[in-house]
Amino acid sequence: MRLDPPAPLSRRAWLGQAALGLATLVAGRRLAALPPAAKPVMVVYKDPECGCCTKWNDHMKAAGFTLQVKDTHDLATVKASVGVPARLQSCHTGVVGGYFVEGHVPADLVTKLLREKPAIAGLAVPGMPAGSPGMEGPPPERYDVLAVGRDGSVRVYASRVGRAA
Repeated sequence: MRLDPPAPLSRRAWLGQAALGLATLVAGRRLAALPPAAKPVMVVYKDPECGCCTKWNDHMKAAGFTLQVKDTHDLATVKASVGVPARLQSCHTGVVGGYFVEGHVPADLVTKLLREKPAIAGLAVPGMPAGSPGMEGPPPERYDVLAVGRDGSVRVYASRVGRAA
């Protein structure tokens, strides 16, 4: 098979291609120089002795969240003040972007929440399901992340299968 060499570019075409290449290079450098979109600071309320809460905090930090951790023995007051229904409570409560994040909610779902901004009060993973972030270990369980409406309604936001340690 014989390939003919490409036809030479006219001066005008060559200059046009060169200008396009330069513009692409400049735009690419400008985009690379921009800082990544910062996630808002999450305030996390937890019991000072809770190990799984610390592991969940590590999970959130690894996903790029900045945390302001507040140890307290009065979590019931915190949960009531941000609107976490008693039946959906877990061991720690985060507050970020006007939402509560109750329990072992995966970081990617918190990111999705902040990006999509649904008209809800927050997300909750009731209890402490095995395999959820911060609770890694056998046997991993299937669990639901619940969206809690401002009116107290509850629906499944996402379902997950936990991970083993």
